[in-house]
Amino acid sequence: MSDQVTDFLEHLAKERDVSPNTIKAYARDLGELTTFLAGFYGARPWSWSTVDRLAIRGFLGHLARRGLSKRSSARMLSAVRSFFRFLHREEVVDANPARAVGTPKLDKYLPKYLDRAQVDRLFAAVEGRARTEGRFVDVRNLALLELLYSAGLRVSEIQGVNRTDLDLVGQQLKVRGKGRKERIVPIGDHAVLALRNYESRRDDLARRLGGKIDRAAFFLTERGKRVSVRAIQSAVVALLRLVDEESGLSTHSMRHTFATHMLDAGADLRAVQELLGHASVSTTQIYTHTSVERLKQVYRKAHPRA
Repeated sequence: MSDQVTDFLEHLAKERDVSPNTIKAYARDLGELTTFLAGFYGARPWSWSTVDRLAIRGFLGHLARRGLSKRSSARMLSAVRSFFRFLHREEVVDANPARAVGTPKLDKYLPKYLDRAQVDRLFAAVEGRARTEGRFVDVRNLALLELLYSAGLRVSEIQGVNRTDLDLVGQQLKVRGKGRKERIVPIGDHAVLALRNYESRRDDLARRLGGKIDRAAFFLTERGKRVSVRAIQSAVVALLRLVDEESGLSTHSMRHTFATHMLDAGADLRAVQELLGHASVSTTQIYTHTSVERLKQVYRKAHPRA
């Protein structure tokens, strides 16, 4: 990795206080760019000051040929723009060549979510498993699922929940979202009950392991370590397959489900935006499109002249 890229990443970490996950993404994207430029220029010498608009456009073409989605390509272009903006400010380059390159037009899509009947079937199955089998993992996974649906959390947010973040008496949770922004979200009765049951099992685990657990983390593995993002994704996807094996539902589908059901029930769009931790209301508006699309389907089925 070049010195300029290293300086940029240090700038993000120390001066802009960007989250470690975001810094890793920037490092990965700029590493991809550096590798491409080495092949693009071949034997010719190059530096960041010689990279032009055609090279950046060639990079986007390279990403498309690799089969990357337009959304992923747009994210990588955003990282490249930020990097060259930094270089321009540091007077390493005369201009930002990525500014003149258009962002790939994103395909519109409606997020996958569970309807009310699927949610009822899902929780009936998971509650039954936690009650009958009663294993630590089953009780923990029920608490994870309840909290994901109750608060509309991202998987990274629920993985980062600490014991001190939860107020089960006040039924609220402090969440650290993207850009390390914090927000307070309410927790429903069903989630509180599941969390209390898991908390009891967590205490049993701590005693069994002689106190050798991650004391800060709320959600743990059976070895007492903070549960990883990958483990959460694997557990939740396995549970979602109980209600629909073919739909491709993911952990993020619980967040989509939360937002869709809130808006369907008449929740204010701005309130849902705040609960989700979206920086812009336009990001939240996709869930209103989901509701409208569903209304159209009902209309087409029910109206005699639709």
